[in-house]
Amino acid sequence: MKASVIDLRYRMNEILKAIDRNEEVTILYHGKVKGVIKPIISRGRRRISDHPFFNMYQSKEAVNGVMAHLREDRYRAI
Repeated sequence: MKASVIDLRYRMNEILKAIDRNEEVTILYHGKVKGVIKPIISRGRRRISDHPFFNMYQSKEAVNGVMAHLREDRYRAI
């Protein structure tokens, strides 16, 4: 779908419906392409219990070890 800047203002509902249909919307300004709005790809629902921090006390590894593992990328950047 192609939409002008005026369409963004007055026909936003139609543009959002096109995005819901997984269509890309090309934005035009004075007839020239300025950008593209793409729908995001949903990753599906994730459960909270899948996160490594959930129920960490039940694991045999110490809390400090788990926290060090979760933070290691941040400390490596320093």
